[in-house]
Amino acid sequence: MGSANLKEFINNIHHINQDVLDEYINQWVYKKVSKKTLLTSAGQTERFIYFIVKGACKSYYLNNGKEHVMFFGYEPSFCGVIESFLTQTPSKYYLETISDCVFYRLPYSVHEEYLKKHREIERLFRISTEQFLVGIIERHHELMALSAKARFLNFMDRSPHLLRIASQKDIASYLRIDPTNFSKFMNSEQG
Repeated sequence: MGSANLKEFINNIHHINQDVLDEYINQWVYKKVSKKTLLTSAGQTERFIYFIVKGACKSYYLNNGKEHVMFFGYEPSFCGVIESFLTQTPSKYYLETISDCVFYRLPYSVHEEYLKKHREIERLFRISTEQFLVGIIERHHELMALSAKARFLNFMDRSPHLLRIASQKDIASYLRIDPTNFSKFMNSEQG
């Protein structure tokens, strides 16, 4: 089930020779974890890249004891504290499951080995990194240029399924909207 999803996901990003892809996918380790599992902590170096088969997680930082949600990862997608993983430096953020999760994970050392060994895998992750960067730039633009209501409406168009997975508090934090205003926006959408 899951490895077929990973294979399809990768092929949709960049087609890879199937023998190389099968060998690469066989390196990913299947894991199941429960809701509220801390996968990475601030100060810890991210050792894995994840592919979520089922469930969701959030990346957040703490400021004065308050969580600030940066990203959500959900099926099917790669996930992890990517800057810590890529640079092998301590993370500034936390990665925590917000539902029971099924995923595959790949250690950094194996990831690096395959990047060096197979140009196709290197290209796959260059394309993935480019897509991630474009998403970050779009998110930065939304946070800087759009009103709270416009950010909410964009979210409702793009990711309404997260309302079933993530708490309204987490989504409000992600959108940088006061929870009371988020609740008002939700009520106006449902009314």
